[in-house]
Amino acid sequence: MPDLVYPPVIAAAKLMFRVLDLRITVDGARHVPTTGGAVLASNHVSYLDFVFAGNGALPSRRLVRFMAKHEVFAHRVSGPLMRGMRHIPVDRAAGQESYRQALAALRAGEVVGIFPEATISRSFTVKDVKSGAVRLAAEAGVPLLPMAVWGTQRLWTKGRPKDLTRRHVPVTIIVGEELEPTTDEALRTRMQELLDEAQARYPESGEGRWWQPAHLGGTAPTPDEAAALDARSREATEHDPR
Repeated sequence: MPDLVYPPVIAAAKLMFRVLDLRITVDGARHVPTTGGAVLASNHVSYLDFVFAGNGALPSRRLVRFMAKHEVFAHRVSGPLMRGMRHIPVDRAAGQESYRQALAALRAGEVVGIFPEATISRSFTVKDVKSGAVRLAAEAGVPLLPMAVWGTQRLWTKGRPKDLTRRHVPVTIIVGEELEPTTDEALRTRMQELLDEAQARYPESGEGRWWQPAHLGGTAPTPDEAAALDARSREATEHDPR
C-alpha cells in the first residue's frame, strides 16, 4: 500500500525544523535496518517525541509506525493523519488488539515505534518500562533498537506550556545497537545509558533549569516526585474523566 499521507507530513515537519532552526543531531541511524521489521524503543520526554524519533529512521529510508494512545486517533484533526500514516492505536481496554496489529506490522517488514514508559517522564529520566517492546521484538523475530531523544521537552512537555515558536533549540537523537536477547530491565537500563549520553553531549548547560533532571542540577521533579505527580493526575482523571 503506497504511503500518501506520511511523506507530506514529513515534509511539513522538516519545514518546521527549518523555520525554527532546530539544531538536530542524529547519531546511530545506521543501526536502523534498511529492510525488514524492527522495534524502535524510545524514551519519552515530550508530546513531540514521535516526530523526532521517526526522524532517526529517515537516513535508512524507513517510515516508523508508532503505537499511540487511541485518544489521538479520535481527534478530528490528528485522527485522520494518524490513520493515514498507519500508526497503531493503543486502547487500554483492548490492549491485545493493538499488540496484534503491531505484531502483524513487524512481520510485514515494518518498523514499529514504541515508547515503553507509556507516558511522558516528568523527571526526564527513564521510568519503568512496559513489556510490549521486548515481547514484540522476540515474537516477531526482529531487532530491538533502544533510542534516546533529548531537547524536545523544551518545546512541549507535560505540566509546562507548549512553546512551538522557540528557535535554535538543540535536539539530540541517538539510536543504539540491537539488544538481543534482552529483558525489560535491560532495555530500560540501555535507554537510560543512551539518555545519559545525549544529556552529556547536549550543547547547552541546564543547571537550575526546569528542563534538566534533578540529578544534573535541574529543577525537574525527582523520579519519586514525578511518580507522585503522575499518581495524582491519574486519580483526578478517574474522578473526572471528561
